[in-house]
Amino acid sequence: MLSFNLCFSQGNESKVFYKPLIYPQPASVEITQGEFLITSSVTLVKSSDLPSEIESLVVQALKNSGVKSIKSATELPDNLDHTFIVLGLNESKIIQQALKKSNAEIVDKKESYTLSGVSIGSGELITLAGHDENGLFYAGQTFSQLTKLEAVPNLVIQDYPAMPIRGTIEGFYGKPWSMQSRQSHLEFLGSVKANTYVYSPKDDPYARDQWREAYPKETIDELAKLVEVAQSNHVNFVYAISPGPTICFSDPTDLESLKSKFKNLYAIGVKNFYVALDDIEYTKWNCDKDEAYYGESGKKAAGIAQSELLNKLQAILDELDSSMSPLIMVPTEYYDAKESEYKNALIENLDPKIIIQWTGTDVVPPRISNNDASQATKAFGRKTLLWDNYPVNDFGQTKGRLLMAPYRFREAGLSKELSGILSNPMNQEMPSRVTVTGVASFAWNDTAYDPDIIWYNAARNLAKGDIKVTEALLKFFDTQHLAPTFGSQPWQEQAPRLKALLDKVKIEIAFGDAESRKNVLAKLMHYATEFKEAPALIRSTVDPIFIEETKPWLQAMELWGESLMLTTEGLKAAMTENAEANTYFEKADEFAKKAAEIESIPGATRFDGKIKIADGVLDTFIKEAPSLISGF
Repeated sequence: MLSFNLCFSQGNESKVFYKPLIYPQPASVEITQGEFLITSSVTLVKSSDLPSEIESLVVQALKNSGVKSIKSATELPDNLDHTFIVLGLNESKIIQQALKKSNAEIVDKKESYTLSGVSIGSGELITLAGHDENGLFYAGQTFSQLTKLEAVPNLVIQDYPAMPIRGTIEGFYGKPWSMQSRQSHLEFLGSVKANTYVYSPKDDPYARDQWREAYPKETIDELAKLVEVAQSNHVNFVYAISPGPTICFSDPTDLESLKSKFKNLYAIGVKNFYVALDDIEYTKWNCDKDEAYYGESGKKAAGIAQSELLNKLQAILDELDSSMSPLIMVPTEYYDAKESEYKNALIENLDPKIIIQWTGTDVVPPRISNNDASQATKAFGRKTLLWDNYPVNDFGQTKGRLLMAPYRFREAGLSKELSGILSNPMNQEMPSRVTVTGVASFAWNDTAYDPDIIWYNAARNLAKGDIKVTEALLKFFDTQHLAPTFGSQPWQEQAPRLKALLDKVKIEIAFGDAESRKNVLAKLMHYATEFKEAPALIRSTVDPIFIEETKPWLQAMELWGESLMLTTEGLKAAMTENAEANTYFEKADEFAKKAAEIESIPGATRFDGKIKIADGVLDTFIKEAPSLISGF
């Protein structure tokens, strides 16, 4: 019999139960009596209309946990002699029976689920119940997490998302993701209970510069595959078009072109659409017809013209399929919550069900408060969908950087003020997951969100559960912690963990005694050694695509690690008045210079540049180290 929570003390058997750490944090976890057992043979009791991808998710989790035999049934026996897992939607008879036996129920909210385990007789009843198919899929994702843990008690999890829209928008400039990366990203989004992906690459000519033209068949087939992968992972594939640079708002031919584009995409399964009107010149008309129809160009006229176009498109979508989600749009003024002529004209005329995106108090906002979001609701006439420009690295201040700090400084309670959050990720898909895991977790449960725990979980997931690789990744993430804005001051500091250690070294050298200095340098050498070895550990375990996307950063980290080790040796030698200290410092400087010359992958991001590793922290310490001790 397999058990996730057997523990033995000396002499007598005892069972210790640990509350599982699940991400996103569930709305409610109640620990009950007994242990969450999964026997080597398991019976699945499922409803007849169970989606195949949900069954596959649960079956794979069982196989990964060591289950040897999985049988199927349609009913629960009176007596349980092994593990029975019941899967289905709330209205099914078998689910109601299982929930009653488990003394549990489902919260009546979209995408909610209940997962329970109860010991009955010599067996175990595990129930995965969904309010809808999305909820049941999320129950399967939580079950998959539980099967990877060693100690799990019986429990009742009642869970549901705080925000209805959670996910990413591929809206960055520079090299777009490959179709394979997009498929992988959609699978990842499903695993963290995100439900939305907006296809909006700036470099897709058929979505922007040549938006009037139909997609070639090859591209349509690729998009169809993405839609299929999204559906199997319970992610809404949203197609975004950017006609703003050239559209003639009053020309029925342009409206017909948009209608034709939407209908062609609807035919391959796209049921969510988006119109991007960001980053355009909106105070000048693109055609004389608009001048004649709307009058003199300007911000107010632009708001009126845009709203009329969007309303017509919403009507087209309603006629095409009334079950589709409302149209989403990003306005030209997307970056603050101030009222304006443009915003007033837009909201006075825009269909109230159309969703508006907003990037916060700035293009790259340092923080977003509930008051900020409330002001945006007033300015745009509805709750906004946050377009959070993090961890996107397509602007000049991000040159040479990956952005992998925890997702912070978004105030708990925003779920009451926003309709959702979409993260704009980096050109590097897999490294983006570090932050996107946080975005999805915050959007799922903002009031219980802990950025540091989720940061750890993101590393652990990339490390496939390996503790040493997880720690190596966290050291790497720390070197890419700085989060720049469009201004001169970053909104997250660089390498806070490393800086704390280096500050401690400087404090002990200045104020400590011989023993404390010796101890702190021993700690520094231990850290520096692990720092240098971290890239090799990461390469040994983490997905090869992550390794490829981070290749120059890992190379630079090794060199900086060698430099830090030599610097530490120099400090140790200087403390004992050893003349070799200068030799160590000189070699450290050589490695630092080599590390500082490594370039980013050409064309991988919008701006190429020299790789930054804990810049302003590590390089500064290595440069200053020879002056910390004198007289040797």
